[in-house]
Amino acid sequence: MHIPDGFVSVPVAAATTVASIAGLGIALGRSNDSFGVRRAPVLGLTTAFIFAAQMINFPVAGGTSGHLLGGALAAVVLGSPWAGAICSAVVLIIQAVLFADGGITALGANIFNIGFVGVWVGWLLTQTLYRLFGGRKSRLPLAAGIAAAVSVPVAAIFAAIELAISGTANFGVILPAMAGVHILIGVGEGLITGGVLTYLIAARPDLLPGNDEKQIRGWVVPVVSTLLIAGLLSLFASAWPDGLEKVAEDTGFISLAEQVRISLPTPFADYTFNGNEGIGTSIAGILGSIVCFGVAWGIAQVAKPKNA
Repeated sequence: MHIPDGFVSVPVAAATTVASIAGLGIALGRSNDSFGVRRAPVLGLTTAFIFAAQMINFPVAGGTSGHLLGGALAAVVLGSPWAGAICSAVVLIIQAVLFADGGITALGANIFNIGFVGVWVGWLLTQTLYRLFGGRKSRLPLAAGIAAAVSVPVAAIFAAIELAISGTANFGVILPAMAGVHILIGVGEGLITGGVLTYLIAARPDLLPGNDEKQIRGWVVPVVSTLLIAGLLSLFASAWPDGLEKVAEDTGFISLAEQVRISLPTPFADYTFNGNEGIGTSIAGILGSIVCFGVAWGIAQVAKPKNA
């Protein structure tokens, strides 16, 4: 769902950029109570994990692939949709700047769709379902999994609206196409989200909200797991086009991405190293995870309360 340069008009790009900047400003202020000694590294680790997981495209029907967006997962693990939005925004910014994944001009739209719409839909629906399921922690993975699955097509609908307003595609064509393929991708999102939370509740409840920072048992396993996902499992990602790319190919506006492509100089474009795949992809994945952790941890250090 990463919108590239050329897909949205200047007014749409400007409006979503302003909305995203304003939203992130509010998020920094509203989530600073969560950024204590304990939550800063958890924010960094969650951000690194979502970056790593997004490198692994899984196949869905019709020669299309998808990957985790992670909005609902980030919000639940961090205990705050505002912190989840910051997490998603850091991932999207690093992907666009360091790996030329997602347009620079469309960065505001991507942050708005994935970092705010996806996160908030996932968070609110998780809280609603969790209460309906009796508020038992064992039901949290199911609630979050369903919420995550729903958040993906909702975010895709917002992307479709932006593309239609931009004149990129007809609304009657782009809306069902985007919603349809992202419903399937949402199933994978829900399964991954539910699976990760099931593991955390059973094996690492210390990493979830509501536990004292002194109870954390160590960082070796989650850190090593994240690096393995980024450096090893990413090599087995599906080569099929993702949801938006497939829709753009089928509806005939994929060429717009080639006509307007803005990227900063980087040797890690397309998650390779100077165009070399294989070991280059592993290097890019590990580097990206480390950078995501460092940036998110740094934001938490700057934004945390003075008495934290």
